[in-house]
Amino acid sequence: MAAEEDDQLQQVRSKATELFIREEWNASIEAYSHFITLCTQTLSHSHPNQKLRRSLCIALCNRAEARSKLKDFHCALQDCDHALELDATHSKSLLCKGKILLCLNRYASALECFRTAMLDGNAESVSGYLERCKSLELLSKTGCLDLSDWVSNGFRGKVPELAEHIGAVEIRRSEISGRGLFATKNIDAGSLILVTKAIAMERSIIMGGVQDLTEDAQLAMWKNFIDKVFEFVGKCPRTRGLINRLSCGENEDQLEVPDVGLFRPETVEKDGEVEVVVDMVKLVGILDVNSLTEDAVSANVLRRGNDCYGVGLWLLPSLINHSCCPNARRLHVGDYLVVHASKDLKAGEEVTFAYFDPLCGLSKRKEMSVNWGIHCKCKRCRFEGEVFSKQEIREIEIGLERGMDVGGVVFKLEEQLKRLKVRGKEKGYLRASFWEAYSQAYRSERAMKRWGRRIPTAEAVVDSITDVVGGDHRLLKLLMEELKKNSGVVERDKVFKIAKQVFGKVVKKQAMKTLLQLCIGD
Repeated sequence: MAAEEDDQLQQVRSKATELFIREEWNASIEAYSHFITLCTQTLSHSHPNQKLRRSLCIALCNRAEARSKLKDFHCALQDCDHALELDATHSKSLLCKGKILLCLNRYASALECFRTAMLDGNAESVSGYLERCKSLELLSKTGCLDLSDWVSNGFRGKVPELAEHIGAVEIRRSEISGRGLFATKNIDAGSLILVTKAIAMERSIIMGGVQDLTEDAQLAMWKNFIDKVFEFVGKCPRTRGLINRLSCGENEDQLEVPDVGLFRPETVEKDGEVEVVVDMVKLVGILDVNSLTEDAVSANVLRRGNDCYGVGLWLLPSLINHSCCPNARRLHVGDYLVVHASKDLKAGEEVTFAYFDPLCGLSKRKEMSVNWGIHCKCKRCRFEGEVFSKQEIREIEIGLERGMDVGGVVFKLEEQLKRLKVRGKEKGYLRASFWEAYSQAYRSERAMKRWGRRIPTAEAVVDSITDVVGGDHRLLKLLMEELKKNSGVVERDKVFKIAKQVFGKVVKKQAMKTLLQLCIGD
């Protein structure tokens, strides 16, 4: 190699390294690309040069790290693989590849890289990543999540690092709509169904509630969110392919039913697969149908304060359909979504969320279903369609709207349930629809003084409602209030049972007490 060529390579490499150290990622990528091109050309026209090959290896590794900082993981992995083709034992490239794979939740592949790097005498810098990766791989396999320490500390400090986990579920055709997620074995209430990280999220600070966000603020937030997803999709072929499988609200019954394994992080695109293009118009349609918000009725957000509102896209949860008798809820922990059973599920049963409030009457739910563009045909809606057509039930509904004494509303409803011989789950349906009346009655000293002995206990009503809609924070709050008022009347174990339905089995009992104080207690 001529001295002139050597000087040019040295200058370009020095510039790239300087930009890399200054964390000017885009500029350093451009400079390293120039160096890599020159290096490759020189190597192809000269005798084997080990020094130059080492320089090329380091440049590829540094470019990979810069690309990973910009979340261009696909190209970053290609750089690592190219570097390892030059030197299969290059510890820096192995470590870089392992870190990228860890970011992509590909724990087994990351472990392999870290173990190989350890063998090459890089134990000190690798050991921390190795232990972290082992821990996450175990969490991914078992789904045994424990947030007790973080919760007990009042959500202070860094949000815990979670691992992607897909439990005993599969994707099948749904009688509700299009495709759905189904349990492949019995799942106990509170047990984890899946844990997954958002493709992208956008959050906004709010002083009061979501309703205080101006229309302009909401539009700006939505635009930023779309831009984030579009940017990430442009960099990741695998994500692009998965997003393309999501519904955009049309021809639901004609959509392919993908294998749930495609959503596991270790599943990578195969060579020769047709490149998928997702244009902005199609992406907006997909996001409009599949995005989830942190303020949803089926969601709880674990963090300090309540002054933040977020919207995000989580791929597999997008396939969970609505039911007015839901059996699953979700926790938002940082950018992760934790889906758990809110009541016992049987093998073959479809996993469902409540897209809108299940503790309101049929007419209100119908109104909200129109806004969501769905037509609910669940057992509850069909049953209530018949019952609410009866004059006696309509009169109770009208009386409640006109300000009738809530204790009297509850008494009249319970009398009609007896007269119509409504039992079991159907009784729970109607009690859930008149929840507001029950809630106000139990909290009214005047109503309870007059009607307390003539209506069911709060505990009995909560049991009846949770049997059909699963755990709900409002039911839990009422039960806690009853426990406080009548110590010993409401069993503490019952409170913890419903708490697991609301929050899932993510903390130990002592930490659950703290969680209830943080999220439910006044």
